[in-house]
Amino acid sequence: MKNKFTYILMLLSVIITSCNNSELPVEEDLTPKTPVTVVNVNKGEVNDELSFLGTTFYLKRNVVAASIPAFITQVNIKLGDKVKKGDVLYTLQSKESKALTNSTALDTSLNDFGIVQVKASASGIISTLDKQQSGDYVLEGTQLCTIAESNDLVFQVNVPFEYTTYTKTGDKCTIILPNEAYYKGTFTKALTAMNVTAQTQTILAKCNENLFLPENMIVKVIVNTSSNDSTQVLPKSCVLSDEMLKDFWVMQLINDSTAIKVPVSIGNKNSEKIEIIAPQFKPNDKIISIGNYGLADTALVSIIKP
Repeated sequence: MKNKFTYILMLLSVIITSCNNSELPVEEDLTPKTPVTVVNVNKGEVNDELSFLGTTFYLKRNVVAASIPAFITQVNIKLGDKVKKGDVLYTLQSKESKALTNSTALDTSLNDFGIVQVKASASGIISTLDKQQSGDYVLEGTQLCTIAESNDLVFQVNVPFEYTTYTKTGDKCTIILPNEAYYKGTFTKALTAMNVTAQTQTILAKCNENLFLPENMIVKVIVNTSSNDSTQVLPKSCVLSDEMLKDFWVMQLINDSTAIKVPVSIGNKNSEKIEIIAPQFKPNDKIISIGNYGLADTALVSIIKP
């Protein structure tokens, strides 16, 4: 009886030991996950620029005319010359003075009699040269040349109507000349007529510096459309869109392994960054930047550590 009891105890001991040593199989998660890289939403601004074409134009021109009937004895200018106010443009000699000059009995005190110097009334560029040969006889009031005043040099900028909100009076711009020289400018006024063919409105801009430029020169006018306020900024690769570029969205992580589709409204963008106008994300929200293309509205992902 004692041996039988001992045998039962040994059998129970073996059973208990085998139970303790047995390991249950671990069930592995075989659900496929897409490897992705994530970023946080930053605050900043995206510099975006609009480029327009413009031409130089002088709003005010001064007509230089002969003050007396006289012969032109000297011409000091050529077409396109830059002149300053007070420069001598022409020298005129009256008929009486010329007659006395041909006389052998001329009194030396009359050397300057009938000699008139025609001076520039303003600084600018000679835009027309009506009389360019000495010896010509002109009547009083005859137009000699025209000075385009440099103070009234403007740039006629052709702007599509949808972009006129960026070219209002007082808005700043950058003017780039054909020689790649950069100048700061300001929009001054908008003309009321539209170009029928191109459907652009002419906006006048003035350079902040006093320039001497030929008329009808084609220039570039750059307008910065970025706002001064700090906005939400993401890498451009974070934002996805449909084929029509009408709807935009990002893939946001709601936990360590699940991403969901979040529609967004975008603002300015460039080759690297894009503004997110809405919704407002939190600083610690994680947005997928690499691996987001083709994901479903709700997707399982695995984050690749940078």
